[in-house]
Amino acid sequence: MYFLGIDAGGTKTKARLTDRTGATIGEGVSGPGNIRMGTPKVFASISDAYAQAIESAGLSSDQVATIRAGLGVAGLGRPGGLEKLEAQPFPFQNTIIVNDARIANIGAHAGGDGGIVIIGTGSIGIARVKEKDIRVGGYGFPISDEGSGAYIGLQAIRITLRASDGRLEHSDLTRSVFEKFDRDTQAIVNWMDSATATEYATMAPEVVNAAEAGDYHGRLITSHAAWHIEIMVRALFGFDVPRVTLVGGLAQRVEPWMSPDIRLKLSPAKGDALDGALWVARNVTSHG
Repeated sequence: MYFLGIDAGGTKTKARLTDRTGATIGEGVSGPGNIRMGTPKVFASISDAYAQAIESAGLSSDQVATIRAGLGVAGLGRPGGLEKLEAQPFPFQNTIIVNDARIANIGAHAGGDGGIVIIGTGSIGIARVKEKDIRVGGYGFPISDEGSGAYIGLQAIRITLRASDGRLEHSDLTRSVFEKFDRDTQAIVNWMDSATATEYATMAPEVVNAAEAGDYHGRLITSHAAWHIEIMVRALFGFDVPRVTLVGGLAQRVEPWMSPDIRLKLSPAKGDALDGALWVARNVTSHG
């Protein structure tokens, strides 16, 4: 028997394949896997990632059929999302699909009680305490996902537009963003009409880099993002969550901008989202 963990997020999809002992025997990485992209695209990303892992492990089709898989997928709360994905032709013995936030939380606390705030393309705070699930934020970009990469990118665009028409003074950050659009506000508006959360999030590292270099607008955006993350952390502690951990691609970049008292209360992750997906594969037999 083999175990497969999948983490399908807004930016990329990762797979980790282990044997019965827990040793990693194959890995894979592919494109975004958020349900909002549509089931065919999500399934394609997931299939590509697990195919890479299976190929690197050298498993036969008979061995693939023994795999127990745990999948964490972004945006799974959308109507019909779970049902449509479950209907896809997964070749495994057992396939359990849950929200990507759930596997991140399970991984961070090794299956025990605790909470996380995810800071990636999107953001959300979740926890599980005494078999009770808790959620704060994470209702989707642009109406929510405060403090996330997409949020940071959106604020950079907004401030750049204000600077471009004289409402604010330009900084190095806003000049750089404006140059990307050939200093044309209409080009920004045209881009916005079809821009995805993932595309906004690609701007986040530049914004945080600018903040760390002392750029005024960069510091303003990053500090506001950190404040949004901080109030999610405080909310989780308000529900008597015993451990709270920051996870996601921007966690280490945003944490230094949070209040010292909250930073001291944060706990390190015991594992990552793929560890959580593998825990689901081993321990969960139904969605319950």
